[in-house]
Amino acid sequence: MITPVSGFSKLSKEEKIAWLSNTYLKNSPQSEAVLRQYWHPDSGLQQLHEEFTENTLSNFYLPFGIAPNFEINGKLFAIPMAIEESSVIAAASKAAKFWKTRGGFKATVINTTKIGQVHFIFKGNDSLLQEFFAEIKPQLLEGVSGITRNMEKRGGGVLDIELRNRTHLMEGYYQLHCKFETKDSMGANFINSCLEKFAEIFKDSASHNEKFSDSGTEPEVIMSILSNFVPECIVRAEVSCPVKDLEDEKNRDATLFANKFLTALKIAEIEPYRAVTHNKGIMNGIDAVVLATGNDFRAVEAGIHAYASKDGRYTSLTHASVEDGIFKFWMEIPLAVGTVGGLTNLHPLVKVALEILQKPSARELMEIIAVAGLAQNFAAIKSLVTTGIQQGHMKMHLMNILNQYNATPEEKKELIHYFKKHTVTHSSVEDQLEKIRR
Repeated sequence: MITPVSGFSKLSKEEKIAWLSNTYLKNSPQSEAVLRQYWHPDSGLQQLHEEFTENTLSNFYLPFGIAPNFEINGKLFAIPMAIEESSVIAAASKAAKFWKTRGGFKATVINTTKIGQVHFIFKGNDSLLQEFFAEIKPQLLEGVSGITRNMEKRGGGVLDIELRNRTHLMEGYYQLHCKFETKDSMGANFINSCLEKFAEIFKDSASHNEKFSDSGTEPEVIMSILSNFVPECIVRAEVSCPVKDLEDEKNRDATLFANKFLTALKIAEIEPYRAVTHNKGIMNGIDAVVLATGNDFRAVEAGIHAYASKDGRYTSLTHASVEDGIFKFWMEIPLAVGTVGGLTNLHPLVKVALEILQKPSARELMEIIAVAGLAQNFAAIKSLVTTGIQQGHMKMHLMNILNQYNATPEEKKELIHYFKKHTVTHSSVEDQLEKIRR
């Protein structure tokens, strides 16, 4: 029977592994060896990694690659991606090559406003609360001047504070709805520090306010936290070309392709079952760049999927049209990312990724990330309405299957050649490998 461990965080890494091995790994030297093989014991890198989080045992690696030849607003980029899924980087690269000869990608940041809220309960008179807020708002803004000073020097800071009545959703529920500009930083710590100061001032002032004392009720602060839903922090990415230019190297009918592409988009717009998978493909490209540049992919995912549901129904993030013979494909998404602070200043590979991207500002990084998602989606839909998604995906997945069966370099070479003309399935790879080995 397994018993709880006490003081685990105080154990050394070796002691943690010894406990884990004894308790869960059946004293497996192979498992212990795997944990150790990803260490960086002779450099400061291991210590750096361990200070990113808690109870570190080892490091978890993802492949780090690039998708070259992205022309964005007339400038050429190689986009770094950290991702393990087969064919994502290949598909993005193929889309980049396709659109480079058709005008490239255009991207525009529409807004960069971020949101944070102080949530509180007040069961008194609404007009009394409104009067109190009008009086205290200047004090709230002045109270965070020490926090916002450096941000304001860079052109950011607190943009506004609104009192929002949400009692139609829950009895007594109100918010201080706060808007921020954080420039090149993602700004989570900055926003949360401001919000907690707002809450402190709000609570203290309310407790000394005679109007609340006379009425027998005062606001009760519940929590203060930024929101990862940022519908005003928007970037647009798009491509366009004459329909006739959609003809590719396989000489497919361009008009037929455009019509099928638009129909596929329409299905993703009206059918949530398709929309989820459709948008997941977009996130293949987005998450890979977000990870490679040291940003918070969980926050980005949550915000983008919430945006896909903003009109009350989950729908496609991308859209397409054909007007006057011009094919257009575009996407507008919320993206809160940064190029300073956090891992961007600490993780060596993140620093390299930002160098590859020519040290972009946060606005430029928003454009690059959005383009990566749009390119990924274009490649996926193009495959779906022509050859089908599995043909390319399974050929990329072939190496994973061969590695699973410990194929030798010679076996890999022979089977890669064989499957150039045959359909890749798990069972077909297994059968061919057995034939070779017999």
